[in-house]
Amino acid sequence: MLNRLQESDIKLLRVFYAVASCNGFTAAEPVLRMQRPNISAAIKKLEERLDLVLCHRGRGGFQMTKEGEVVFQETKRIFNAFDNFVFNLKSLHDDYSGHITLVLMAGLPLSIQLAVSKAVKSTMKKFDDIHVNIQTRLYNEVEHVALSGECHLVISTYDMVKPESVTFHPIGVKCKGRLYCSPSHPLAKYRDTPLPDDVKIEDFPAIGLSGLSSGNYIEDDRRLAIQTFSDSYDAAMSAIMTGEYIALLPDFIAKEQGASLGLVPIAQGSMFNFEHELFVMNGKNTRLNPVLRHCIKELSYFISESQKQYA
Repeated sequence: MLNRLQESDIKLLRVFYAVASCNGFTAAEPVLRMQRPNISAAIKKLEERLDLVLCHRGRGGFQMTKEGEVVFQETKRIFNAFDNFVFNLKSLHDDYSGHITLVLMAGLPLSIQLAVSKAVKSTMKKFDDIHVNIQTRLYNEVEHVALSGECHLVISTYDMVKPESVTFHPIGVKCKGRLYCSPSHPLAKYRDTPLPDDVKIEDFPAIGLSGLSSGNYIEDDRRLAIQTFSDSYDAAMSAIMTGEYIALLPDFIAKEQGASLGLVPIAQGSMFNFEHELFVMNGKNTRLNPVLRHCIKELSYFISESQKQYA
């Protein structure tokens, strides 16, 4: 059992992190600049140090164990925080090189993802020794990662009371949404008409999104009957398609992913409408050096430009 991390353990964890990220030993060889037998030996040694089986390898291919998944996620947090520490330390000496970590809320529309790519390219072009690590997190995790030191910047909507420990940079873009159901749901027949007075929205089970303000589920004297929660809009859409639930979804989800599924806006989409503002976020402890300031400016510009066609 490992009680204290040593320098040799960190090297072994870096090997495991690369193998897990590449989903295999062979794919990790050029990344690590190591041959497969040496990689295998390092993983075996790490497993002995941790007294855990991290992965299975053989004819069935590479597959992480449940324990390996936990170690991988914790290792990712350690190395993200360490890379951020090194980057921030260098910036104190006006050395703007190294890795920055950018986290996107899961499920953002393709247009915004492409805009992020342009902003990252612009930043890397201006600071030619900068590398950007782009990751995704679920909606209910974005505040935590902004505060934890795992990343420098987060791009997400945010609908809760804004904590003082996080700085919010408005982009001027709002993600609009409404109440949806599947084509097989009883409310689908009211797609183009208001709900009759004898049809109560409270009588139909609904899906909530973890981390979303409860105010989204209340409209005048009506309240959605939240029966269970999903951790992302994508998961909520899957629940809707069972035909058993209704849920709030951003319109871009319905257009980009739900169009082929025939998602139905209930009552012409006139109920429980919402507008969630998009932000670039960072923890108050994040030092906004010229690289990060430029990246925030470029993110705001390219994302705003990408949404003008939908205005």
